[in-house]
Formats: sequence, C-alpha cells, structure tokens
Amino acid sequence: MEMKTIARPYAKAAFDFAVENKAVDNWLAMLSFAATVVKNKKMDDVINGNLNAEKMADVFLAVCGEQLDEQGQNLIKAMAINGRLSVLPAVVQEFAELKAELDRAVEAKVVSATKLTKQQMAKIQASLEKRLDRKVKLNCSVDKKLMAGIIITAGDLVIDGSVRGRLSRLAETLQS
Repeated sequence: MEMKTIARPYAKAAFDFAVENKAVDNWLAMLSFAATVVKNKKMDDVINGNLNAEKMADVFLAVCGEQLDEQGQNLIKAMAINGRLSVLPAVVQEFAELKAELDRAVEAKVVSATKLTKQQMAKIQASLEKRLDRKVKLNCSVDKKLMAGIIITAGDLVIDGSVRGRLSRLAETLQS
C-alpha cells in the first residue's frame, strides 16, 4: 500500500501532463519502458547502490536512451532525486488506471433548437453520466429545423426529445 501511496502523485502529475499534451499513450509507453529498466537486476545495483541522485539519474537515462522524451527524462530525474525510482512499476500501474478511467469517457452529441444554457448543459451531462455510468463530454450544436427540444446521441444511445421526433412517433402510433 505504501508504494502505491508514494507512486500516486508521480502518476497523477505525469497523467495530467500527458492529457494536457494529448500524449497519454506515449507516456504510458515511456513509463512502461522505464519500469522495465527498473526491474532489471543490473539496474538494482544502480538504484540501491551508493551513487548520488544525479549520477543515478544519468545512468538510468543513459540506459533508457531515446525511449524517453525531455519531459519523461525530467520525471525520472525528479524521482531519482527523491529516491523513488524503485516505485516506477507502481507509477505505471497508477497511470494505467487513470488512463482506463479516462477511456471510460464518452462524447455525447447534443443538437438543440436553441442555444443551451450552462445550467441546461450541466443537467444533461449529469443525467447522461448517471445513465451511462461514464464521464460524458458534451458536443453541443444548434439546428433551427428542430422547432423545439433536443436530440442526444452518445455511442449507440439516441434520445430524441425534439418536437419533430415526437410528432413522427405520434404519427406512427396513429397509423398502426
């Protein structure tokens, strides 16, 4: 449990940076590679040896070579200075869990007859998140042809609350 607690802030910082820079998969690959290096028996001597933090970071980064970009190298240096290189496998696991949560997000397309208020969008988003059990990102647009109401599309789910949709369903019901 302690290793997970130590790893969490590093994983969160790396993840937030990766999301901001649209490089989550790249970061997961970099961290996974670095964790593999940590698990190598020969690196155990470097990590747990008598090297100072800067020298340890230099040796580690030399082994990793081109596998880490500048920001990845900075994370490794920070972890080395703090004596935390050994928790890299736990950082990867935490990062992967954060990525899994992110991937649970779904984009919902919301088409309305008039521009929605922030309050309306928040209510729609909350309802969809509850219904889909996922984080929902709204992509809102206006279509004057709807007359009134909204149409929501999220993956396979389509909720047609437009007046046109209601009239079509009423016409189908009356014809059958």
